Amino acid sequence: MPDGSDPPSSARDRDAPAPGAPDRDGPGDAARSRRDFRFFLSSHVSNELGGAVTEVALPLTAVVLLGAAPFEVGLLAAAEQAAFLLLGLPAGVWVDRMRRRTVMMAADAARLVLLASVPLAYVFGLLDLAFLVGVALLLGCARLFGDVADQTYLPSLVGADRLVDGNSRLQAVRSVSGFAGPGIAGTLVQVLGAAGTLGANALTALVSLSFLGAIRTREPAPEPVRGAGMAGQIRDGVAYLFGHRLLRLIVLNTALINLFMSAIFALEVLFLTRTAGLPPAAVGWMMAGATLGAIAGAAVTRRLSEAMGQARLTWVSGLVTMPFGLLLPLAAPDWKAGLFVLGSAVLAAGTAMYNICQIAYRQRECPPELLGRLTATIRTIVWGLIPLSALMGGAVAELIGVREAIAVFAAGMALSPLVLVFSPLRRMRDFAVPEREQGGGEEGDGGEGGATEEARPPVAGS
Repeated sequence: MPDGSDPPSSARDRDAPAPGAPDRDGPGDAARSRRDFRFFLSSHVSNELGGAVTEVALPLTAVVLLGAAPFEVGLLAAAEQAAFLLLGLPAGVWVDRMRRRTVMMAADAARLVLLASVPLAYVFGLLDLAFLVGVALLLGCARLFGDVADQTYLPSLVGADRLVDGNSRLQAVRSVSGFAGPGIAGTLVQVLGAAGTLGANALTALVSLSFLGAIRTREPAPEPVRGAGMAGQIRDGVAYLFGHRLLRLIVLNTALINLFMSAIFALEVLFLTRTAGLPPAAVGWMMAGATLGAIAGAAVTRRLSEAMGQARLTWVSGLVTMPFGLLLPLAAPDWKAGLFVLGSAVLAAGTAMYNICQIAYRQRECPPELLGRLTATIRTIVWGLIPLSALMGGAVAELIGVREAIAVFAAGMALSPLVLVFSPLRRMRDFAVPEREQGGGEEGDGGEGGATEEARPPVAGS
């Protein structure tokens, strides 16, 4: 997220390597680049597997060991995402000042320590809701820095012309890991207990750290940021986003989807265990089955974006798939459990396609020295809503019931893509020319004033 430097990576020089990307002209450099990208993917396998296990094991620890009420479950989910609201904007500035791989490795080390602390606290009788909320809050901080560094590191590793392909492969890795993670979590909770599962999960952080350490491509030192201090640098990222007509509409759509989807996620484990009456192992594998949709979505995104156009797929993916969320509240301990899996799978497929298209567009569109701040600004908005959404989910469930609350949030999620349907994006096939180079854009569309995931998957990411 640069603050006024000349932007690289235009449509006319798409074949040129991205700034900071490794030179792939020589066979040795090409082989090293492929090897290092495999290490990067392997790190994601371990990291995403660990995240998927934590997503199930952490609320199960609160529900099974501590007897948490719906609002307390919502509070735990809010704590896990609070860092995006509290530290999102400064995180972008800090990441732009540092080498991204170093930041990712530090985040893995923090996850290792935090996850290992839960079984130790349980053994010594220190585990309570306050301790678990503190761990969730710090895990969210580690994830914030790791995710911002991750998305800004990819262009320097693969180059601008391979961003859709690179993001598709990363999304596939996330989806495969997400498929195995919840089922493994549910089974391990029954075998090791909830706290023991979180402790064993610390190994995934160690493996991810090892793969990142094996990458040998030298990351260029970050460009020194000129001008104002932190407040001014944050302002540059915010101004770039809100001055960019397409990105700000995409972010609004993502925020609305996350608002409703995250409220559902906060209640998901509670709904399936207590309301639908399913055992922990079944809950884990039901959530794992949902990620089959994300795997399928990631697998077909490249072909669909070539056939339909990347811009068109960005809005069509949500319009077609989000209404399937209305199947979620129909789950019951019989064949209707399959409706929950089907709804979740289609939602995940749509979210995967949407994330790949809009994240690749952002990475190609934004000047690289500003990308950390843009990513953090977007994360602050669309993921900063998640803790508020989780609290909203718990509060609404207390008032009208868990099943009824999920139905209300699913209806809101189904309507969210209308933001893009009634926007200039509907008339576009592709993001052919970077917005900052177009002549007829709004004032501020280029240069300093101009310019998503992560949905945590399957939340609409950014």
